[in-house]
Amino acid sequence: MGTKSSPFVTFIDEFSRFTWIFLLKDRSELLGVFQNFFKEIKNQFGCFIRILRSDNAKEYFSTSFNSFMSENGVIHQSSSPHTPQQNGIVERKHHHIIETTCALLINANVPMKFWGDVVLTARYLINRMSSSAIQNKVPHSILFPDEPLFRIDPRVFGSTCFVHDLTLGLDKLCARAIKCIFLGYSRVQKGYQCVIPQFLT
Repeated sequence: MGTKSSPFVTFIDEFSRFTWIFLLKDRSELLGVFQNFFKEIKNQFGCFIRILRSDNAKEYFSTSFNSFMSENGVIHQSSSPHTPQQNGIVERKHHHIIETTCALLINANVPMKFWGDVVLTARYLINRMSSSAIQNKVPHSILFPDEPLFRIDPRVFGSTCFVHDLTLGLDKLCARAIKCIFLGYSRVQKGYQCVIPQFLT
């Protein structure tokens, strides 16, 4: 799970170290997010999640969460209390994500209200970095060997970009683009996520 102010849940494939992050408005959303993730893995990869390793967050032990796990034959392994090292893969990945997120925020001088967008951008980049944990291979390339590393060209986080203005009825002398700040990559579109500078404040 993420920070107290901006909770998120992280799922990591132990073999490839590929990481998924889903933002949460409230921690009670965990079950629904996991159910959708379970279906996504089944549909996209033709396989089932067999084992889920987690910490001892109470959301993982609710009656409804346990029922879903039992109904789908998923073994839930949790770390012992006060022993985060037993869930080392997730702990190290979480620190990497937070450190990368903070570095992006500080370097680009982006307000904290965009924390969620920055976390997702950090995940996107980390999935495309080589890792010593997997013999300096790249998580994305392991999980998607036939896909290019980047579907669209990578951009510098927080850099200035110009978005085509499709407003109807513009005068011929009007600007055809809107000055924006680059925030990240869309998970469902082949495009970028940007924000108009005045919305940063």
